[in-house]
Amino acid sequence: MSLAGTASPQNVPVVIVVPPQALLLDIAGPMEVLRYANQHQNGIRFDCRYVSASPRQTTSIGLMLDGLEPLPQTLEADTLLVVSGATEGEEKLAMAAERARLARWMRDAVRPDTRIASICSGALLVAEAGLMEGRHCTTHADCIAELRRLAPTAQVLENRLYVEDGRCFSSAGIATGIDLMLHIVAKMTSAPVALAAARKMVIYLRRNGSDPQISPWLSGRNHVHPAIHQVQDAIMADPAADWPVARLTAVAHLSERHLSRLFREHAGLSLIDYVNQMRVALARDLISQTRLDLENVAARCGFSSARHLRRVWRQHHADPPSLHRAAC
Repeated sequence: MSLAGTASPQNVPVVIVVPPQALLLDIAGPMEVLRYANQHQNGIRFDCRYVSASPRQTTSIGLMLDGLEPLPQTLEADTLLVVSGATEGEEKLAMAAERARLARWMRDAVRPDTRIASICSGALLVAEAGLMEGRHCTTHADCIAELRRLAPTAQVLENRLYVEDGRCFSSAGIATGIDLMLHIVAKMTSAPVALAAARKMVIYLRRNGSDPQISPWLSGRNHVHPAIHQVQDAIMADPAADWPVARLTAVAHLSERHLSRLFREHAGLSLIDYVNQMRVALARDLISQTRLDLENVAARCGFSSARHLRRVWRQHHADPPSLHRAAC
């Protein structure tokens, strides 16, 4: 993970594959996430370009996209390849020929360091290219059977917002492309940047409870209560601060008793447990990304001592902090 705020931004090439009859929201939603991510940090710059087998494509809603770039012969190092879903058009034979061309191009162009993010039925195109074999993946519920047919060795998972398997990401359908891109942004920049993008787009970060790889920064966010989200936003912005319930009532505009009850009901844990979870998440990031000793990490994360940090850490991790640092 790159840290935001560095003097020289790291450029991340983003290549968006536009198939015939592309679902417009599959493209616009995730790309808006990346646009806002560029605005909210300067450690990474997402450099987006749109490619297709034809310079002009008609989208699912009839809007014409023009000036699309031709398929590049090669992909740059560490490219994020985003593959949109599509609807069935009237000219099925012509669409099939274009899709076959896109699949052949992806099969040849994708490198070992390429990240692939399929949106909705875009997973079918990735599977046609042979790039889903052996992967855990998902797609729109209507396309699950077809994905299993196209990628017989893949572990196709149902009822998931999105799935991550190494450098291969896949999302369930249309709007979940936004959830997936927020997840990718959180991994490549930071959770607060993803949160800022979500807040700008007036949506809530969602987590897939059955996926153990989701960042702890996003836990407890699978609800739609605005006051509880405001409290969580405040804590996430500065986990090391002192967060007595009385201070948080001013954020939520609720009584202490009402806030405590609503927080446990919607977030699934108590306020103090949530604060500690965010502090442990911050500590984990500092341990894996810096050479600070444990006392300094504890001080920066709001713990009274390294001993206090270790005690709370054990509630969230089986291994001690030292082993986590060694593993990274």
